[in-house]
Amino acid sequence: MTAGPLDGIRVLEVGHMLAGPYATMMLADLGAEVTKIEPPGGDISRQVSDAYFASLNRGKRSARLDLTTADGQAGLGELVADAHALLVNLKPSAIHRLGLTYDALRKWNDRIVCVALTGYGLAAGDDPAFDYVVQAATGVAALTGDPDGPPTLPGYSSADNSSGLTAALGLLAHIVSGRGGQVEVSLRDVMLSQLNYRASAYLNEGVEPRRLPLGAHSFYVPAQLFPTAEGYLALFITHDGFWKSFAAEAGLQGFPTMAERAERREEVLAAVTDALAGDTAASWEARLRPLGVPAAAVRTLPQALAATPEAVVTAGDFRLVRSPVLVAGYEPDYGPPPRLGEHDVSGAVVES
Repeated sequence: MTAGPLDGIRVLEVGHMLAGPYATMMLADLGAEVTKIEPPGGDISRQVSDAYFASLNRGKRSARLDLTTADGQAGLGELVADAHALLVNLKPSAIHRLGLTYDALRKWNDRIVCVALTGYGLAAGDDPAFDYVVQAATGVAALTGDPDGPPTLPGYSSADNSSGLTAALGLLAHIVSGRGGQVEVSLRDVMLSQLNYRASAYLNEGVEPRRLPLGAHSFYVPAQLFPTAEGYLALFITHDGFWKSFAAEAGLQGFPTMAERAERREEVLAAVTDALAGDTAASWEARLRPLGVPAAAVRTLPQALAATPEAVVTAGDFRLVRSPVLVAGYEPDYGPPPRLGEHDVSGAVVES
């Protein structure tokens, strides 16, 4: 078995909860040595539950440092001197106060890559930037939910997870450059970026996004959730070939082009809804998948995990979802989450 693609890369992490730890866990899964620098009391996510902590910190090392003390700063310098990158996920004021920027750390290692993952930018203030707050502030919540109901949010931390992946990309890009320096990623900018075609339509054509029932796509028809005889079906018809195959299976006539389907949206949706009512979501999925039509029955998370047992791995005492990056010939170690202070810096004093 080959070594991981990031074998030999040493990454430091300072932060709490989700976005930063998720970013560095993705790097650890790919073979990087990740040392989680924790305050004496540990990452606050340890207080949520052991399973929560494990879901973001498998395969890492843990070193306790009180970065508000001279001894803690000396221990940080020892780690920085031998690291390729530091990813920090704290408020901007804390990042500056604790000396976690490139300008502050270059004295130890002028090739260190420092990634600041914040809510609104390293030069911005400390306004609270929790995932759901950022989704509300960037227009995501306003796009989600039934148009006749209130705006809503997805049931998971989409801003944190997306920002973590973006931060990992920025970190690796700067390492590849061979230069040290500062990288910034903010939750706000990531979510605005992910509204790509929505933002472009507004900025270039003046088209304001609007919510449509059942999560309908603004361009493609039919592309949304549909009720069936039992359960809901996600159907995503993006071109005329998909429609031709679906219509033949569902016994529908007419609407052969996307332009016509978009113009006659309500008629199309009514016809599709009537057709899908004749069978269950699971049966429709089984019928449409062999035809190459994008369709899936709406599943709960337990149902989805049961349907993809290969995605579940063991990391110490925990069962977790595997890395989404599969590298030929390489299988991640998926080590357990570290015990607090398991890899403390030799000689560094940890204050309580």
